[in-house]
Amino acid sequence: MTPTIVWFRQDLRVQDNSALAAAITRGGPVVPVFILDEAGEGRWPIGGAARWWLHHSLSALDVSFRERGSRLVLARGESGAVLRGLIKSTGAAAVYWNRRYEPAVIARDKTLKAGLAEAAVEAKSFNAALLFEPHTVQNKAGRPFQVFTPYWKHCQTLTVEAPIKLPAGPIAAPAKWPKSLALDELALLPTLKWDAGFAAMWQPGEAGALKRLKKFIAGPLAGYAEQRNLPDIEGTSALSPHLHFGDIGPRQIWAAVRALSKDSGVFPANRGAQVFLTEVGWREFAHHLLYHFPSTPEQPLRTDFAAFPWRKDPQQLRAWQRGLTGYPIVDAGMRQLWATGWMHNRVRMIVASFLVKHLRLSWQEGAGWFWDTLVDADLASNTLGWQWSAGCGADAAPYFRIFNPILQGGKFDPTGAYVRRWVPELAKLPVEFIHQPWEAPMDVLAGAGLALGRDYPHPIVDHGEARLAALAALKSMRGRVEET
Repeated sequence: MTPTIVWFRQDLRVQDNSALAAAITRGGPVVPVFILDEAGEGRWPIGGAARWWLHHSLSALDVSFRERGSRLVLARGESGAVLRGLIKSTGAAAVYWNRRYEPAVIARDKTLKAGLAEAAVEAKSFNAALLFEPHTVQNKAGRPFQVFTPYWKHCQTLTVEAPIKLPAGPIAAPAKWPKSLALDELALLPTLKWDAGFAAMWQPGEAGALKRLKKFIAGPLAGYAEQRNLPDIEGTSALSPHLHFGDIGPRQIWAAVRALSKDSGVFPANRGAQVFLTEVGWREFAHHLLYHFPSTPEQPLRTDFAAFPWRKDPQQLRAWQRGLTGYPIVDAGMRQLWATGWMHNRVRMIVASFLVKHLRLSWQEGAGWFWDTLVDADLASNTLGWQWSAGCGADAAPYFRIFNPILQGGKFDPTGAYVRRWVPELAKLPVEFIHQPWEAPMDVLAGAGLALGRDYPHPIVDHGEARLAALAALKSMRGRVEET
């Protein structure tokens, strides 16, 4: 039997990998390959933090293949040219891959599939990234959903496929392996070692993903509904980077959570599990929107927001990026992001709201920064999150809903533990001032060893004034003012 090339992209695992399983079923040698094709990503080549993750996930995948008598071939360049070269050097008659849903990648893959077919090479793509592919879900009018609740209600009537289990034993190797780059030749790791804290938090790869899922199910899942909004505890799964790179698939997560319950419903009886699976649904919805509205990474879904009077202020943008806004919960989140490549989801909403409403800097500025600094930088989820915060996307929070960072800090970090960890200069402040240090009396500040303006900045904007300015910018739009 002729060899099959399995082209890995964001599906860096062995189990529940539809393309790999199909290649093994086809018979004959399997040639696993990863191609670093940054031009093929369009306007969104992989960001700095995600490159770190990719390096280590590729390393882990190669180990998995070598344990089965195979290996991962690494290449760099235009995907079509690399694949044509591999077909020639291996004699492969088939190329299999798992689908992605970013606009530029869809266009590239469509062209590539047509070209391979013309060359009499079998080209097949499969689903391994989603529970429900975007082209299979539509509302009663035959159109894409734009509101999450009816979307997810519809999805709950559909069948979730079981994970695909790879047969035990070795994977057939080609008689002669094609040339491969060494992993370091892909130059994915940063030259400036700002990633020092990543390794302490993360274990990229399939084994790390399964370990994290097991830990989450055994612990935080039961209380997820109540604790997922508290950034000072481990109340979330932190599976997002594993899902983005395909170290684990959503079918595996769905099956593992559903296995906890003996009931026959779509959702398990446990409230925490119900809420968690709904969060998996939000990831599905993000891809649904990106697929059907491909301009949204750059343009607002709500076209009226194209004329919104965003400000330009490089100094304030830089203060936000560095965690020096003078609002402790905002600064804690931005510093957690820089140190770990990740930020708690509740805090993501707070820092995003602060950028687009307190500073009135565009959501595209925020999305770009997150893209470069998140290990889980995902075009679909990043776009959904930022357009939600800006009030310009599907099912979005209205722009006039302006998070008060002081109230948000007190509600979701009531003891100040999260702020004390990531903004250590405030660590000795009493809890009543931890989210508003400018209100502390001079003797309290002195007792905490804190001089505002020297050790920690004064707020770069006044909350009340910023709120009124944001509402004034929105004066052409109707709505009810609310503060949370």
